[in-house]
Amino acid sequence: MNKPIKRISTVIVSLILLACTDGALNNPYVQKEDNGKVIYTVFSERPKHLDPAKAYSSNEYAIIAQVYEPLFQYHYLKRPYQLEPLLAQSMPRVRYFDAQNKPLDETALATDIAYSEYLLTIRKGVKFQPHPSFNLVLHKTLPEDWAGDDLYRLPLATRVLTSDDFIYQIKRLADPATQSPIAGLMGGYIIGFNDFSKKQKALQTQFPQLRKAQRLQAESMMGVRKINEQQFIIRIKGKYPQFINWLAMPFFSPMAWEADEFYSHQILLKKNMSLDWFPVGTGPYFLKENNPNRRMVLLKNPNFHDDFYPSQGTAESLSAGLLADAGKQLPLTDKVIFSLEKESIPYWNKFLQGYYDSSGISSDSFDQAVVFSAIGGVGLTDNMRARDIGLQTAVTTSTHYLGFNMLDDVVGGYTQKNKKLRQAISIVMDYEEYISIFQNGRGVPSQSIIPPGIFGHVGGQQGVNPVVYEWRGKAVRRTVSQAKELLTAAGYENGIDSATGKPLVLYFDSMDSGPDSKARLNWLRKQFDKLNIQLVIRGTDYNRFQEKMRNGNAQMFMWAWNADYPDPENFLFLLYGKNAKAVHGGENAANYQNAEFDALFEQMSTMDNTPQRQAIIDKMINITQQDAAWLWGFHPKAFSLHHAWYKNGNPNLMANNKTKYINIDPVLRANYQAKWNKPVYWPLAIVLLVFLCLLIPAYLIYRRIERSTAL
Repeated sequence: MNKPIKRISTVIVSLILLACTDGALNNPYVQKEDNGKVIYTVFSERPKHLDPAKAYSSNEYAIIAQVYEPLFQYHYLKRPYQLEPLLAQSMPRVRYFDAQNKPLDETALATDIAYSEYLLTIRKGVKFQPHPSFNLVLHKTLPEDWAGDDLYRLPLATRVLTSDDFIYQIKRLADPATQSPIAGLMGGYIIGFNDFSKKQKALQTQFPQLRKAQRLQAESMMGVRKINEQQFIIRIKGKYPQFINWLAMPFFSPMAWEADEFYSHQILLKKNMSLDWFPVGTGPYFLKENNPNRRMVLLKNPNFHDDFYPSQGTAESLSAGLLADAGKQLPLTDKVIFSLEKESIPYWNKFLQGYYDSSGISSDSFDQAVVFSAIGGVGLTDNMRARDIGLQTAVTTSTHYLGFNMLDDVVGGYTQKNKKLRQAISIVMDYEEYISIFQNGRGVPSQSIIPPGIFGHVGGQQGVNPVVYEWRGKAVRRTVSQAKELLTAAGYENGIDSATGKPLVLYFDSMDSGPDSKARLNWLRKQFDKLNIQLVIRGTDYNRFQEKMRNGNAQMFMWAWNADYPDPENFLFLLYGKNAKAVHGGENAANYQNAEFDALFEQMSTMDNTPQRQAIIDKMINITQQDAAWLWGFHPKAFSLHHAWYKNGNPNLMANNKTKYINIDPVLRANYQAKWNKPVYWPLAIVLLVFLCLLIPAYLIYRRIERSTAL
């Protein structure tokens, strides 16, 4: 066979073989990975920290909450959110002491309690993941033949979890070298925390040759004491029931001293391998691959302890089929692959192709996914339903609000005139419209500071803000006419100051810039126009805005807050007088101070969730609604989509370790992927036909020339 024919045959055979392939041509994964119980998801940027003492953002928690485990976790299905033991054997035993260290009864007044002592008992037999740090020989010398690219090619070992590991982590939180974001807060509660921090700083200066693990183990912390291998005590100042919520966060996950020691090896330091790169935990997964420019891979931890899918939940979770896996050993999947997707459109397209199991809904794809009924109900488009895609919605544990600076001479203050001005503005600020335009309907107008799902929130008619809404079978915003009556009573009839005869001009400070922000600010002006109030937008950069807020120079502003833990104290403290930002440097950005509210807050903050606590919260909410230091704004609503093979998805907004509960049907996924990604070969056939049509005449000419040459 001559060379031209041979080349043509090769091309044709290659095209035929390509057409005979079984898999989808656009599959982004290795085929052997594609068959098992694997979760496919995304990340949009490299997590800055994977060290649980430092990590404090959602993209970091998406990884470390699957690797590390704290003492407690939030029940996956129960609402309101409820804590339960995770690495703890049981809920803590709490004892109270007075200033003379004498024990007090559980019913003692919070003012009499000088110290609270938490006795914590951990589970027996829990082991850390396999990791080279537990092979103590490697602390001194690494194998010469190790390429330095994969930690898990080193000899692995493990050991049993003890109370020392929790104590060591608390010491890490206090160590200035760690730079933990909660060190300042914990220093105000844990006895001896600040003293330990000072000692560590001194040791680091005096003995720089000491490695971190040596420093931390050389000193004890007064408020943290080991009882035995399974028990330890944490002593804090006063009574602070919310402390247990902090014990459910990754900050308080156990840390093996061996991990710190191992990562202090010079070779590993040069390769930037550390706890911020490869964590070491007891969780259901371990981080096998960390390539933040491409993907991150979690594998099932072979040493994972007994942990079972819950067998109890809400009536809604039962009807949604979320108890189908009740009692099964966790985790329910073997691998989690996080792929880097910086742009929303490729992420969305791959989700529709079945290559990602779940997806949020960006503004670009919202109309493709969701439709609203005439009465405001939300549903999926025909295209989504045809693909058997499911939709989940949940009001987030966060709040967005417009704040009035209570130190301001015009919008601040506590006289009836001041209150009525703020109340009038609150009525005309149509947040139903705002949510529809700028949130794609993803939110609910706030009636109070406490979002749904948090103890203290009251729904229905009883929970309506009577200053802004009326109840007519549902909450209906009061009219502009009613707002104008309040404005007149405040001395600003038709937007004119009765004292000066001049138009009322108010100022809104904003960091926003860009076309989207311009639309929002124009909308804001229109709301004030309803009262004939002139609104001046004072745009500024982030640093200048923060300075204005710290100094109390902003008149009105927009702010938001996400819950650290599901307790009303974590929201109501935003209006506590001693947290006023301009006065005390706290999170009370409105600088609101009301003596009655503050007294109730101090009483409420140390109480358990009882009817008595609810009654106090109701009083506090009523005070803030009347004072209207905030224009309550809205609680965002999270929308998420998932494919039919993605099981047990539940919008638990406090739990970070949800991955272990997810189940995958890989056969169903493969069937849908094959259906949605069938190769289309007819364009290839046309190209081949055209190619042959062009090639045959050329070949005939070639053969004619070849014969004439031979003659």
